[in-house]
Amino acid sequence: MATRAGWTRPQLLMALRLYMRIPFGRLHGRNPEIIRLASQIGRTPNALAMKACNFAALDPAFRATNRRGLSSTSASDRALWDEFAVDSETTAAEAEDVAAHYASDADAEHVAVTIPSGATDELRLVRVRRVQSFFRAAVLTSYRARCAVSGIRAPALLVASHIIPWSVSVERRADPTNGVCLNALFDRAFDSGWMTIDHDNRVVVARKLKEVAEAADLGCSLREAHGRPLFMPSRLPPDP
Repeated sequence: MATRAGWTRPQLLMALRLYMRIPFGRLHGRNPEIIRLASQIGRTPNALAMKACNFAALDPAFRATNRRGLSSTSASDRALWDEFAVDSETTAAEAEDVAAHYASDADAEHVAVTIPSGATDELRLVRVRRVQSFFRAAVLTSYRARCAVSGIRAPALLVASHIIPWSVSVERRADPTNGVCLNALFDRAFDSGWMTIDHDNRVVVARKLKEVAEAADLGCSLREAHGRPLFMPSRLPPDP
């Protein structure tokens, strides 16, 4: 049953997770996903939607579009946002733990992930999967499920690529601003160092890769990508 009591930490985590996963235009109390989640966490759909929208008011990139989130942000909203900015991995893992508690088997999201090599126990494996799932959902939502280079809209072919690699920064593993949405080909090129992004957010392809692409008649997918501007996300843009 819905309650007027103050928001608990699990409820706030679900609201933050919701903001990361759903486009702003769908953050309203009539959204079936929000209605279902609100029932699970003991809030009304409108209250949950409003709380998720509060995080837009704390998102600098969203504010830069001259669209304002709600003005009713609380100290606890700001504290959680700041906490996520400092250590996204820990906050994301906690949010996914709470989501797993509420989710049914039918709601569980199964995302193919690449697990870092080396021995690991079951709890570590679960944490890795949940953090990567959070990161992927947030990045794809920001880019409207579209490759930032090719524009292709096929989620099965899209990868949430880390800018600072997973192994280099634990704190930024789940930070959407540490990601770019790329199709599988460009993700592999980016991850291997054959492609990068310059300070003007334009694609730079290594000369040797351009030569290989031309010889293989792959101009449309690789050679012609050189110099192309990124499709920038609606929020949480890639950190320069």
